[in-house]
Amino acid sequence: MKTKNLIIVLTRNPELGKVKSRLAKSIGKEAALEVYIQLIAHTEKTIRHIDADKAIYYSETIGINDIWDESIYQKYLQTDGDLGERIEKAFKNGFEAGYQNIIIVGSDLYDLAPNHIETAFEALKTYDTVIGPADDGGFYLLGMKTLHSAIFKNKEWGTETVFEATITDLEQYSTYVLESLNDIDYVEDLKPHKEFNYLFSTKDQFI
Repeated sequence: MKTKNLIIVLTRNPELGKVKSRLAKSIGKEAALEVYIQLIAHTEKTIRHIDADKAIYYSETIGINDIWDESIYQKYLQTDGDLGERIEKAFKNGFEAGYQNIIIVGSDLYDLAPNHIETAFEALKTYDTVIGPADDGGFYLLGMKTLHSAIFKNKEWGTETVFEATITDLEQYSTYVLESLNDIDYVEDLKPHKEFNYLFSTKDQFI
């Protein structure tokens, strides 16, 4: 442990047919994989220089010689279970390792910037928790100073109810809410980002 702060990213191994399934229904599995590779590259670039330790949790196998440099990133395998169980276990591992402030961020947000994470760590100096709502009703960032396991129970993960249900669970704690961001799940979510135009033969496919 180099610092008291830890950033966690849960990521899927970039394999054809196993990432961005909702997006793949519109643009195909190959293009969806290309998008996901760009998204995790953006996530890596976003967190690389933040003054905190960093841990990557892979979905299938721990990557070797990939974009997550072993000299910068701790590498682990996600546990079995639903998303809540996997997030909880990653937080638990971090607290048991001695970290005081832990933030987990999603890997499919092209709008995620270093200032969102830096603001979250700053908020944890005075708040119990910090959360970043996603436009689809989930959350893209969650930060804690103590493990609050109730957050990860009784949620319909992947639905528009997750953020509101989590806020309800956090009512007894002081919580800082970041600005809302849009994650990339559907072809419409690519529209604001010209970086993805190359995937389409005509602009009509964005409409």
